[in-house]
Amino acid sequence: MALDLLQVSPARISYICLGGFTVLFSLVSLLIKEKLYVNEVVLGTAFGIIIGPFVANIFAPHSWGPLSNTITLEVMRIVLVIGLFAAGVELPPAYMKRHAKSLLVMVVPTMAFGWVVVAAVMYVLFPKLDYISALCIAACLTPTDPVTCAAITHGKFAHQHVREDIRHILLAEAAANDGLAYPFLAISIYLTIETSVQTAIGKWFLVGWLYQVILGTVLGAVLGILFSKLMKKSLDQGFIDRKSYIAQYLALSIFIMGVASTIGVDDLLAAFAAGCAISWDGHFREQTEHDNFSPVIDYVLNCCCFIYIGAWLPFNAYDSPEFNISPWKLVLLVIAIMIFRRIPFLLAVYKFVPEIACWREALFSGHFGEQLFYL
Repeated sequence: MALDLLQVSPARISYICLGGFTVLFSLVSLLIKEKLYVNEVVLGTAFGIIIGPFVANIFAPHSWGPLSNTITLEVMRIVLVIGLFAAGVELPPAYMKRHAKSLLVMVVPTMAFGWVVVAAVMYVLFPKLDYISALCIAACLTPTDPVTCAAITHGKFAHQHVREDIRHILLAEAAANDGLAYPFLAISIYLTIETSVQTAIGKWFLVGWLYQVILGTVLGAVLGILFSKLMKKSLDQGFIDRKSYIAQYLALSIFIMGVASTIGVDDLLAAFAAGCAISWDGHFREQTEHDNFSPVIDYVLNCCCFIYIGAWLPFNAYDSPEFNISPWKLVLLVIAIMIFRRIPFLLAVYKFVPEIACWREALFSGHFGEQLFYL
């Protein structure tokens, strides 16, 4: 009878692996983060590779059929949206307004520089790509990731070794440029599929900027302000308590993601704008700042997300002579991205960013990982 109750399947083994890694990592997380300077992103990805189809073959997302890419996209979307909403809440009150000039320098021209440079590197390394196609792929490598940058914006190490101004500006930049990568991706796609450059630029401006970016930001800000006022009113009337505020990290971010993605606007920018708007006066942040729910949710989601990414990585495609792709070229691409994507430009313009005090901090700020959601 006991054997009849056993239900061994890849899905259940995956649950064991995902939960087991998170439990084990949490038992030694302080040692690993503070002594070895390795966070859950690196270890989760490594563990995902181990249990993935190329090693243990326990967890294989690509084996799920034609919906595997859709599932992967939605997993990335949920993790990012929750993280972006939390980033907006965690910034100081009215931060985006008070630091608009610095963010303008760090977001738009820095992204444009990295976009063009990475595309040029890819065009040289992979001659079968035309430059427009290289721009399309480079747009996925342009934005920085608020999840991976958490190692230098949150935690004991960050508070001891990274100035508060740097932590805040990097967090705000990473959150803002997530959504602002849409126009870079959109113009590349429109130039690829449209026969007329004029038509491509027109659609890029109307759809990529006005509809997706501007409307998405306004939608998120309006919903954030609306829910901020509603929650204050409910708190004053005694209808809710602090636990209700904590629940909004999940509930509001997922709700805004659903509304934004349904009407086709930029859901990432909408989530970040909502997080900024709901805590614009500091009230929402005051209600939640002494609670560890948000970091715990981020921690669990990040562990599971990067295990998924590690298992999803298509190592068999990294050596494809028909596309002129080889491992050594990919290594060169990674090195070039790390050196040239952000660092030279930030070293050149850091004097226009008051939060960055010296060239060492500019060098430090220039080192980030790419955005996996767009990939």
